[in-house]
Formats: sequence, structure tokens, C-alpha cells
Amino acid sequence: MTLPGEQHLHKIQFYATTAYSCGYLANKPAQSLIATPHHLIDAQAYSGLIQLGFRRSGKFAYRPHCETCHACIPVRLPVADFQPSRSQRRAWKQHQNLSVTLMELTFSEEHFALYSAYQIARHEGGSGDPETAEQYRNFLVQSNVESLMVEFREHGVLKMVSVVDIVRDGVSAVYTFYDTADKQASYGTYNVLWLLDWCAGLNLPYLYLGYWIKESRKMAYKQNFLPQEGLINGEWQPIHTEHPAPEK
Repeated sequence: MTLPGEQHLHKIQFYATTAYSCGYLANKPAQSLIATPHHLIDAQAYSGLIQLGFRRSGKFAYRPHCETCHACIPVRLPVADFQPSRSQRRAWKQHQNLSVTLMELTFSEEHFALYSAYQIARHEGGSGDPETAEQYRNFLVQSNVESLMVEFREHGVLKMVSVVDIVRDGVSAVYTFYDTADKQASYGTYNVLWLLDWCAGLNLPYLYLGYWIKESRKMAYKQNFLPQEGLINGEWQPIHTEHPAPEK
């Protein structure tokens, strides 16, 4: 199977996985379309794939390919047009004391400890086994494209790590994990705002946020960043033109 795209994608092939349990919508099956071979998914090829709705997990480039469900919508933010809400402006000011370091993908016990604590907090009450260091490496420390870790610290204490990919027309937010113990913090919001500001400094027009799913509470935060574009019926078009609700 081949997909339409740019000329440098012509050697890449695609296959559909068997059905598995959806991680976002309960009691629903899911399938993915995987781009292969992995060694051909370099920065140039991935720049074309991301415009077709693909994402990266480790060395795998994939996109949803479910027969009966089309809930996953790839979304991106036009950097020049972004308008922060009142609460987003507060989050930006709140975390200005965080120091930021850009680094190559690397395994760190400190990072893995924060990631593990974040997973436990996010999946409280779940029955799944904790992820191993090897699973973490495969997910976030391996890449065939241009990837970086963004490390955020407060007075030297690690508070957040964001893994990102650099593509031809923007930055793709792969995964972010942070200290969930501080209930007053807005680390996730601040991360998106920081990445938007970074994109602007790099003169890159888009920040890719992955998939938005209307029925998923885990994905709800994405619709708060406006204006926003979604890949619908093969075309990037405006969605979520207004903030969901007035903010106090």
C-alpha cells in the first residue's frame, strides 16, 4: 500500500496492524498504519509524513487507521496566529522562573524517575505493570529523525521534560511528562506556550500537537490552544475557532 505524498516518500511502504484495544476510547478496537522500513524514515521523510497525519513513537511512524472510527484528528497550531487565553497568560507568568535546557535524546535515571512518577499519577487505579527502563528508552530515547529533549528545572530541581521533533515546517510535541505533586502548577500549559515561543524564534510556522479526540478527557486540553487547525478529509483546516468557555 502506498500513500500520495512528496517525491521522497516513494520508497516508503505502509501496512495496517491487527486490531488492538484503544488506549483512549473504552471498549473500542483500534488499528494503526505503520510506515516502513524504519531506516528510511529520516527527518526529510518524516516532514512529509507528519503533514499526512503521522506521528512518531520511538523509531515507528504511524497514524490511526481504524475501520469504523475516525475520532483521532491530527492538530497543529499556526504559531503567528496564536491567541493565549487569560489562564494561559497566567500560566506563562507563573513559570517564568523555570530554567530551560535543550539536549540530545539521552537516557537519564532522573528523567526516568520523573516519567515513572508521572505515569503512576496519570494512571492511578490502573492495573497495568509499571513501564520498564527499556520500554521508556524505546518510546522516548530512540529516534531516526531530528529530535531533542527540553528540560525544565526550578532552582535546579527537575520539573518537566518535553521530547520534540523538528520538522520542515515546525516542531512536533512528541511527549511531555512533569512533576504532578505541585497541584498549583500549570506545567503542561506552560510547555505548549514555551514551544510556541520557541517556534516563533526559529521562524517555524506550526506546532504539531498530535491527535485530538473529542470524547477523550486526556486530549481535552488541546482544544484550549487557539486558533487551531485539524487534518480533516486530507486537508488542514481551521477547527475550535473559539475558546470552549469564558474564563474567570
